[in-house]
Amino acid sequence: MSVNPGFMRIGEVHTQLRKLFPEVELSKIRYYEDKGLVQPSRSRKGYRLYSERDVECLREAIRLAQEEFVPLRVVRLRLIEQGLLVPPNVTTTTRQIAREAAPSSVSAPAPMASAPPVLSVVGDTAGETSAPVKEFFTSSELLATTGLQPDEFNQMQAMGLVTPVVLDGETMYSALDVRVAAHARALLSRGVDARLLGSLRRVAEREVGVVDDLTSPLRQGGLDLSRDEILAITTDVAREVAALRSVLVERELLVYLRD
Repeated sequence: MSVNPGFMRIGEVHTQLRKLFPEVELSKIRYYEDKGLVQPSRSRKGYRLYSERDVECLREAIRLAQEEFVPLRVVRLRLIEQGLLVPPNVTTTTRQIAREAAPSSVSAPAPMASAPPVLSVVGDTAGETSAPVKEFFTSSELLATTGLQPDEFNQMQAMGLVTPVVLDGETMYSALDVRVAAHARALLSRGVDARLLGSLRRVAEREVGVVDDLTSPLRQGGLDLSRDEILAITTDVAREVAALRSVLVERELLVYLRD
């Protein structure tokens, strides 16, 4: 039974959501809260308390993300537009403003037929270079670097695989976006349906939700840890989760190939 009339605990909300979305995990609800897509109140003991509107907010957020492949930053705006979510009365960072102001689709010119310039990407280990490493790229640079076609690029963006920011009035993409786009292009070149790539983003989100669950005790107080120490532990846990996932995928793939 709920602790307060008219409100539900997170477990009750999870049960309701599973009726429509059987695969939704409890960590997804917490993850959406961290992303500002739902704003439950708290009991005196600190328990999350969800109203009917909160539950409806979660239903719509999950539907938009999983069925329409809407990026989470756009989901938040849709929820506000529908009156399901009240924007928090806090100061928004410049990057958050830029992300929300960025268009959901960018008309970008196709790559030139001539050889494109070589651009160094952060985290690219294909080779070492003494040239300055770029942190942000224009859409044209991203296309030239990855070989994506404009229609493929717009599909990537619509599914939230690449997320633009606005810097000095110009729409830009991070070096991580370029790496994501390059890997996506490799799959597309093998004939993979672009719509299937959105499921990989959701897999990544679920993995982040697992990391959040595993490290939540660090953020609940009572531990004599600095913010940097918490960040370091969380990073280590994320690496260990990724390593475990990699081995599990390897094992499942071997079973799949034998069948």
